[in-house]
Amino acid sequence: MFDPIHLAALVGSRICHDLISPIGAISNGVELVLMDGSAATGQEMALILESAAAANARIRFFRVAFGQCAPDQRIARSEVISILQDGQAGSRLTIRWDSPQDLPRRDVKMAFLALLCLESALIQGGAIDVALTDQGWEVSGHAQRLRVDTALWDALATPSRAQWDDIAAGQVHFPLLALEATRQHRAVRVEGGEKAQMLRLRF
Repeated sequence: MFDPIHLAALVGSRICHDLISPIGAISNGVELVLMDGSAATGQEMALILESAAAANARIRFFRVAFGQCAPDQRIARSEVISILQDGQAGSRLTIRWDSPQDLPRRDVKMAFLALLCLESALIQGGAIDVALTDQGWEVSGHAQRLRVDTALWDALATPSRAQWDDIAAGQVHFPLLALEATRQHRAVRVEGGEKAQMLRLRF
């Protein structure tokens, strides 16, 4: 039987692939118009460029988080940093990434899904640290205010008993992280909470 998780990843890859080229073309087109000097160079054009750049960065991120990747596929740390830096423009989140130069794409996929989970909790911004240690990956979020949906976070730690029927579209990264961890024969451990002003995912 065809793996539905693999099918979902293929859908994610297809959507990102089809969108990234036209969004990049919009950015290039606006830059050419500005260079030509035949159009206004005010706030309207700057907003178009900024919006196109933000969309491009988000699609690059989603391509890794939701897209298909082969078990032996690699991704350079420099590309990861580029994706994260472009995505932080105008954001209240600061993301710090500490890892070797060359990484398994499957590892980065899980780390990006974990980042999305922490984004859901850091509603007013904060800092997220991602590091590969001797014990595995650690993705930690710190903020003065956290919003923790206990059911979702508990489900990450106990995926075999998890019920995902009622999740919203904005929460889809939680079951995807749990399912990806199962596929890779890993366990996701959750530490911290609202009182600690910190959440940490280990896998």
